[in-house]
Amino acid sequence: MSSGNNAWAEGQGRVFQASGDQHITEQHYYGSNWTGPDTVRRPAVGRAPVVLRDRSGEMDRLRAAVEPGVGNCVYVLHGLGGCGKTAVAYALFQDATGQAGRIGLWVNASDSASLRAGMLAVAADRGASDGELMGARSGLRPAADLVWHYLDHSDQPWLLVLDNADDPSVLRDGGWLRASPTGTVVVTTRQAATHWWPGAELLQFGVLPREEAALVLHDLAPHAGSVQDAAEVADRLGRLPLALTLAGGFLARQVITPWTLADYGHQLDGSSGLDPIELIDQGAIAVGGDSRHLLSRTWQLSLDALTAQGLPEAGRLLRLLACWANDPLPLSILSGTELGPELPGSHVETALRGLLDHSLSELVSRDIRCLRTHGVLLDSVARTTPADQREQLAATASQLLLTALPEVPDRGAQEPHVNLLAPHVIALLKRAVHWTVSQPTVEAAAESARRIATAVHRSGDYASALALSSRAVELVAPRLGKENVSVIRLRQRAGRALFRLGRFEESEALYREVLEICERTLGAEAPDTLETRLKLSGPLVNLHREADAISLIRQAVEGRIRLFGAKHPLSILARTSLLGESTNPEDIAAESALVMDCHRHFGENHPITLRVELDYAYALRRAGKPADALPHIRAAFTGHVQRFGSDYPITLNARSTLSAVLTALGHHAEAIEHAKALVEGRTRVLGPEHPWTLYARELLDQNRRAQSGM
Repeated sequence: MSSGNNAWAEGQGRVFQASGDQHITEQHYYGSNWTGPDTVRRPAVGRAPVVLRDRSGEMDRLRAAVEPGVGNCVYVLHGLGGCGKTAVAYALFQDATGQAGRIGLWVNASDSASLRAGMLAVAADRGASDGELMGARSGLRPAADLVWHYLDHSDQPWLLVLDNADDPSVLRDGGWLRASPTGTVVVTTRQAATHWWPGAELLQFGVLPREEAALVLHDLAPHAGSVQDAAEVADRLGRLPLALTLAGGFLARQVITPWTLADYGHQLDGSSGLDPIELIDQGAIAVGGDSRHLLSRTWQLSLDALTAQGLPEAGRLLRLLACWANDPLPLSILSGTELGPELPGSHVETALRGLLDHSLSELVSRDIRCLRTHGVLLDSVARTTPADQREQLAATASQLLLTALPEVPDRGAQEPHVNLLAPHVIALLKRAVHWTVSQPTVEAAAESARRIATAVHRSGDYASALALSSRAVELVAPRLGKENVSVIRLRQRAGRALFRLGRFEESEALYREVLEICERTLGAEAPDTLETRLKLSGPLVNLHREADAISLIRQAVEGRIRLFGAKHPLSILARTSLLGESTNPEDIAAESALVMDCHRHFGENHPITLRVELDYAYALRRAGKPADALPHIRAAFTGHVQRFGSDYPITLNARSTLSAVLTALGHHAEAIEHAKALVEGRTRVLGPEHPWTLYARELLDQNRRAQSGM
């Protein structure tokens, strides 16, 4: 024997090399270090919904797929994270294993390791031997083939749920997704791209209807308030099932000082200092608490997947979308988007496709193509946007809006995309102020608000124009100050909307305050000062202070002529305003030449020409020359109807003047017909109590009395 007695063992305890004589007793233990799920017979979900709300159509379709004798079906439930796909799969699982008498098999498909372990556990459940499973686990035989062999030969029909399959390549690369005559497969995923799911039937899931969303909250926290209270909170949560479940779970678990639904809604406003997303996430303890159950994290899973697929630009685009609202956004606004090297213009299309494929955004069918992203998702993304990116994002969002909005909108109906941008303008102002971006960026956002308020006003929707301009002032005035030109112009828009709504005293008070600021900070001859003087004249005339109004108009006319010249459109508009109120023969004579100039320079149907001709006819009537006024008012009325429609507010003004001219000429029958149409139109457009509607009724009564000889 040698003096040494050494041995080395490798592998499964076998000795491959030794020095000296060895007596070896070999014992084998073939244990496995593989760990599979504890069960595939029970759904691996958090808190199951008390009652599944709204999904009756989808559930009917899925229940039909687990009826006796039905097989070879694959259904893909896709949609935004948190929209309740797993809840639907869970409800189907309960039906299949109960009423339908099927075996239920539930596998976590969120990653390759979980899917592989779960599917091999399915094979074991369906009768695979330990040796077969070991061979599959060690790579000695195809694992997916083994699983599907036993599923195909199952002696009982089954339902297989592949949950959270947000990376479809995990299913594709291993050949894990197949159809079988003995069962039905249901996949839940955020991935909406159809090329991942050949042969499958896709069912899209979104937010809940308002009534059903309210019931979800009420089911979870019935003590917290009425169904109506729940509906209001559901609206704030965007009716997203996950957000509703988190909110309801939070309210249900409070002990010391339970909140009502109304309390919860107030807290969501952020007025108490609580971050709304953090507040919602506090309910996660009731539903499991993993990242899929946190609003602050659930969508990051999709963005991480996009980054892994080589699309980090999708996250940058989503941060840009978070500058705007969750209302439909015209896709055309994204044309020309450029955010530097992190999102060059050439990559915007690919980034958007990534967001659509992962259900982070969706296309909306409208007259124009639009994109919509859930509001809670946008808020969640905005709160985590790095501080060093916020300036560029807000500036880019502002510039894209300014490009899409006309600087000087025409009167009448606007382009379809313009009105759709109103909520996005207000959302951008909120974001810019909250993010504390630079003053020029806030001013750019405020200018987009002025443009949209002007466009809405000139379309004839004065109430919405007032709401837009007033809300914009509320948001930016604390940041910019009332003396900032952007704020001044927004307040001018609010004053004009108040005037058109018949709120003359409020309009005067606002204009006087703005005029004082303009004269003090900009000077008496500044364009904004002259504009304010001119517009202040409107409420003064309607408050029967014509002398004060005419004085202000003359100052505006003289100032604009000095600044721009007599033929500039702004000067012409000021001159025709003077004519509308003055009875001075010299002013009326000058207006006659102005009408001819407008016809020559602008054309007969141009808005300025129509305005001048209308004011000229009005002045002739007031000067006691109805016969001279008649051809001009007929031309102005016809032109307004053709260009703007019969219910446009300025068209109604033209009809009012036409009726008054006809009355002065004794043509009472025709005057009555126009007066009737005027009353009906102003009642529809302005409301029955508007001062101009009341005047129209008075004009109608006057004509009826004159016709009857009273």
